[in-house]
Amino acid sequence: MAFVILEPCQSEKAAECVSVCPVDCIEEGPDQFYIDPDVCIDCAACKAVCPVDAIEEEYDLSPDQEVFLQRAEEFFANR
Repeated sequence: MAFVILEPCQSEKAAECVSVCPVDCIEEGPDQFYIDPDVCIDCAACKAVCPVDAIEEEYDLSPDQEVFLQRAEEFFANR
């Protein structure tokens, strides 16, 4: 499982999540931050510090939020 950054990040892009990630799996994209689902260790440190509550666990995503997991996978696909 991995955490996923959702729509509220698009208007905020607060970056607290980046500095607390113990495996450096969060990167800034053109429209929001993304969590690399292949590197995330599911520690929840990012979720705890997000000021806009934009981070959810992959298995808690609603069907309309799954697009954010797909975007993260695409963002990290060529890295």
